[in-house]
Amino acid sequence: LGHKLDDFVVGRSNKLAYSAALAMAGTKAPPFNPLFVHGACGVGKTHLLQGVCMQTARIHRRGAPMTWKYVTCEQFTNEFIQSLKAKNVAQFRERYRKLDLLAIDDVHFLSGKKATQDEFLHTFNAIETAGRRIVLASDAHPHMVGALNEQLVSRFVSGMVVRVDAPDTETRLSILM
Repeated sequence: LGHKLDDFVVGRSNKLAYSAALAMAGTKAPPFNPLFVHGACGVGKTHLLQGVCMQTARIHRRGAPMTWKYVTCEQFTNEFIQSLKAKNVAQFRERYRKLDLLAIDDVHFLSGKKATQDEFLHTFNAIETAGRRIVLASDAHPHMVGALNEQLVSRFVSGMVVRVDAPDTETRLSILM
């Protein structure tokens, strides 16, 4: 992972998402869970997710160990399929469901994948029920991702859903600097 929250250029189009990401990476329990960030390609969603992971690792390196994982939804899907083929689904579940922080990018990839959606729903529930954190990103709002299980949509919108828009001219100039 290469993106840090310290390197994220904050502007009007992403200030709320940045503040929410800081809350998710903090030492105190955030006032919401999950955090679902959505917006067009190239607006900083991946930067925010990876930044939450890096910040979490840095903060908790000094204190109690905290386990976290950043993956794309495609990686999650591929690992799940491989675990089915290898008949080691229990190991897959153990790897994901015990995490303190799970960051999943490109959640829209789940669209139309019923078995993976079911597995992800159970993983989501296990992490959330244990009071641990989930950060998600997608190109679209949860209600706008087609062919997505209604239970997943419900879980995704139960926390904070924040949109990141394209940066304004001032923010673009800051990014270039």
